[in-house]
Amino acid sequence: SHPGLWNCRLTGPYPPEACATAFRIMATVFPVDQAIVVGGGLAGMSAANTVLENGGRVILLDKSSFCGGNSTKATSGINGAATKTQKAKGIEDSVDLFTSDTLKGGAKKPDVVKVLCGNSGADVDWLMDKFNLDLSLVARLGGHSAPRTHRGKERFPGMTITYALIQMVEKISERTDRAKIITKARATQLLTNAEGACVGLAYEKGGMVFQEHGPVILATGGFGADFTQQSLLAQYRPDLMHLPTTNGEHCTGDGIKMGEAIGGKSIDLEWVQVHPTGLVKPDDPDAKIKFLAAEALRGVGGLVLNAHGQRFANELGRRDYVTGEMWKNKPPFRLCLNKAASDEIAWHCKHYTGRG
Repeated sequence: SHPGLWNCRLTGPYPPEACATAFRIMATVFPVDQAIVVGGGLAGMSAANTVLENGGRVILLDKSSFCGGNSTKATSGINGAATKTQKAKGIEDSVDLFTSDTLKGGAKKPDVVKVLCGNSGADVDWLMDKFNLDLSLVARLGGHSAPRTHRGKERFPGMTITYALIQMVEKISERTDRAKIITKARATQLLTNAEGACVGLAYEKGGMVFQEHGPVILATGGFGADFTQQSLLAQYRPDLMHLPTTNGEHCTGDGIKMGEAIGGKSIDLEWVQVHPTGLVKPDDPDAKIKFLAAEALRGVGGLVLNAHGQRFANELGRRDYVTGEMWKNKPPFRLCLNKAASDEIAWHCKHYTGRG
């Protein structure tokens, strides 16, 4: 129940060249009571730390050269209702209010929303207590009825939070045999027994295929960075194929197909969120992968202006609302902050301007 609420990244099938190569299947020597976590973002790291907290063993795989995933890009903060920080600041909020806000802007799935909102406060407190994280600033961002988006005073909160969780797993792996992190490891297949139950997975690393056995936790992300005609994006939301993404290039959705291959049922793949604001690099305006312009920029008072320099929407509205108003207006759009607003979020502004 810890905060693994970012998109999960799944990895995909064997590359074509594997079909023409004799791969040697190797089983890694590891205790049989391990849990296997696929994906090293906040969801995966939260899962790994929770397993370790409860005395278990864990092996964590990530197909990138380093862990963090899209979670490191989270620049506005993490939402939680009835947290210690809110109470200390006298902020009135509740799980019921957070639930109401979420149902207004979501897919109307009360059971899922109840889990998300009901655990959110304890999850934020867990991050502060367990990892000594600074989440002392609380802002009211788009779609929220109360200030509940937590961040620290320096750096991007996603980066700070995720790195703290990674370091905890790394420390345990250095001292004991209870944890192991393997990067550049692409999960290729979920393994099943005669009854069809998942009993492990196969992954490819360095030209060889390995197997791990045990319960598998998929924490592996979406498919927003796959623009091929065979992509899930093309299948479920072809109308969005022309838009860029702020997802990392690893988010190709192959693992969703991997799960479906053993009988897993996917749901809601047509629910692709379009974020209103991203940063356009002047020297590469047509890049398909862009850097997110954080919602926090609007939360501190930033205004979105159309091509005529006119404000046309409530910047603190839900993302679907702000995006919808942008569709009705003429680009290019500009996000403008005065000195007071930019001073409140100085680290973000310094980082963004430093990227050109």
